[in-house]
Amino acid sequence: MIAALLLAFALAMDAFAVALTQGARFRPRVAGGLAIALTFGVFQAVMPLIGWGIGAFALSYIESVDHWIAFGLLAFLGVRMLGGHVGEDEAARRLTGTTLLVAGVATSIDALAAGITLPTLGVEPLVAAGLIGLVTFAMSGAGVMLGRRAGDHGGTWAERAGGVILIGLGIKILAEHSGWL
Repeated sequence: MIAALLLAFALAMDAFAVALTQGARFRPRVAGGLAIALTFGVFQAVMPLIGWGIGAFALSYIESVDHWIAFGLLAFLGVRMLGGHVGEDEAARRLTGTTLLVAGVATSIDALAAGITLPTLGVEPLVAAGLIGLVTFAMSGAGVMLGRRAGDHGGTWAERAGGVILIGLGIKILAEHSGWL
């Protein structure tokens, strides 16, 4: 369950960074901040389930190397987040209507890829998806509020922290399945 919680926080970091920037640049009211948080939370909850479906289907074919695939996907996503550029396009525009939906998809693509790794974490997919959605909702809402007060300087830091967590989870999965732990 701790791995699922760490995954939830790591995946929520790019949505948090975009929400923080939205709060700083556009100062959305409560309804706008709630719309951002809800959209990001829903997309982050649904995408891992899609990824899990893909992973569960393919698991019987790749079971002997699933830990390497999980490590590779999580490390790739983590390194990408360390670059600090995930979500730049989404943060540059005011998020409303279709633009908000597109940003919801864009910030949750990593959750789809991470969902493929859920079978290797030994976590119930619905529990993990719910946790990911709730954490993303809460962090995105907090990001909008913090951005309104503090500016968008923390967005890059948040993404990088998420990247480190994803890489760490990938290493943990690899170590456990390889017998190193």
